[in-house]
Amino acid sequence: MKKYISKFHYITQDMPGRSHVQQVQIACNAGANWVQYHCMTKPEDELIDEINEIAEICDDWGATLIIANHYDLIDRVDAQGVHIDDIDADLPTIRKVIGPDKTLGTSIINTGELLKLKDFNVIDYFTLGTSLAGGIDYTISGTDYARLGEFSADTPLIATGSIQPNEVERLLQTGVDGIAVSSVINLAADPGEKVKEFYRILY
Repeated sequence: MKKYISKFHYITQDMPGRSHVQQVQIACNAGANWVQYHCMTKPEDELIDEINEIAEICDDWGATLIIANHYDLIDRVDAQGVHIDDIDADLPTIRKVIGPDKTLGTSIINTGELLKLKDFNVIDYFTLGTSLAGGIDYTISGTDYARLGEFSADTPLIATGSIQPNEVERLLQTGVDGIAVSSVINLAADPGEKVKEFYRILY
């Protein structure tokens, strides 16, 4: 079943002085319609409470909520899907756990990893890292997208990796379907305005 995948993925992060809940409130208030909750520091009971609090915010704003890695919690939280960072994870089994209706995304960093997933027709979208020392390598996403198209042309490919607003248009020209952003927003002087800046470019 083909699912809606936004052009813009906002990702929370563990950071001092601003909780994940506060990060999501700022992002949604600024127009974010896709939120990935990415917390790796809390015990399970705290994760569940925080995810459900964030889910209420996302519901209020009509935003999709994806949780990073903690697919085992999917039945205990109000989230629309899961994103898996580990390319070596057993993705077919994870799909069975979360069911066919939930969105499943995964991270890849090169063409080789795309090919490793060739037989895994369980993924709804990929995020592909594009940031190298010295800035964005615009050839990587375009080249890998072409390889992806050999076996999964309909699967959205989302570029990620310290993407700045002035790099978005050129990235989109390589053939990627959208971008995912975390620290560029979260560490900005005005995170909400930074979200709006990305949206003005993408939409």
